[in-house]
Amino acid sequence: MTNYIGIDYGRGETNIDKQTGIRFGVINQGEVGQAWFESAEADYGKPTCPKCGNEAIELAAQTTQLENGVLVEPIIPENMEEWEYAEHECADYACEHCEYVFGSESAFGAEPNGFYFEDGEYKAFQFGDGDIFVEKSPYFTYAQFCSPCAPGAVYLMNPLDEPNEPNKGYCFGHDWFCDTESKKAPYPVYSVKTGKLVEN
Repeated sequence: MTNYIGIDYGRGETNIDKQTGIRFGVINQGEVGQAWFESAEADYGKPTCPKCGNEAIELAAQTTQLENGVLVEPIIPENMEEWEYAEHECADYACEHCEYVFGSESAFGAEPNGFYFEDGEYKAFQFGDGDIFVEKSPYFTYAQFCSPCAPGAVYLMNPLDEPNEPNKGYCFGHDWFCDTESKKAPYPVYSVKTGKLVEN
């Protein structure tokens, strides 16, 4: 716990929920434990052309019910019939610039851009450096402002001794830490709905 609130490098404009005024909370994936690895999904970004890097368009598909299953076939627009097709790939995406049709394996990189979790209550994204940004949550805490690396956000591992409204940030609830030694969040957890402290 600390009594130093830090500096708001975002000046109330970045890493903040504009509707509620609650900051995004930042925490390293290693602090959360297994819950993040079991819940988060890979984000590979938007599909792009493997030749030029431009954004690709997704081709529609039609399904046909067969006796032994379902056949899914791409719908190829007439203007694409003479385009170049990637060898041994499905016709999932196309690049209008290169006139090239290709599959999912070429449309996305081998490594994800990051990982995300969204379930209607929580919205969180992990960047490549391992830090998770909690952008929506039913819970919040009061924590020190982050360094200029995450301007306007609060660092959840530096909770404040006393509540300070500008340092109010979304956080994970106690259940995200059930496999850690303490079995609870390393910061005080408050309910967004009631504003009251949530005991573990």
